[in-house]
Amino acid sequence: MDHSHHDHSHHEMMDHSAHMGHGDHGGDGQNMCNMNMLFTWDTNNLCIVFRQWHISSNFSLFVSLLAIVALGAGYEALREAIRRYEAAVTRRANSVPREIESRYQDEEDHEQDAETAPFFGAVITGQNRDEVTKRAHIMKSVLYAVQNFYAFMIMLIFMTYNGWVMLACSFGAGLGYLLFGGQTTVAKETACH
Repeated sequence: MDHSHHDHSHHEMMDHSAHMGHGDHGGDGQNMCNMNMLFTWDTNNLCIVFRQWHISSNFSLFVSLLAIVALGAGYEALREAIRRYEAAVTRRANSVPREIESRYQDEEDHEQDAETAPFFGAVITGQNRDEVTKRAHIMKSVLYAVQNFYAFMIMLIFMTYNGWVMLACSFGAGLGYLLFGGQTTVAKETACH
């Protein structure tokens, strides 16, 4: 449809300053994220990972730094929980026989052993060590993926190159190790975080 005959002169008088920007770079620059690729202590227009996590005041900086410390400590709690899960799986797997033995001669022996069977009745249900470890390996794979995602997100937070954020990441990791890493060595097992 041809609209060339319509009067568009009123568009010249309209104020388009609110629409002149490009995405988040628009207007007066008050709300634009400042992406630094060099180390800085400046927190003006600092965005952490997402544009919605925008530092706009000293209070939002303080709350964000506390959240980053909590995230760092939470990562160490997750690592410890995964280590405990792996230890529990190893104990369970070791308590299950390699192969099911036909050890029940009559129904009375079967009922008596059912009360003391290891790993929640694994002998009775026909489980063996290989089955237990295969299922546990699937769960450990999921936990490994979650742990790596968490670590990479902390790495992205650290890579804001802001000194305050970097200190909060490191302090959170140290606090988490203090609270949750009592049974582990200080040596790191992962390449990131």
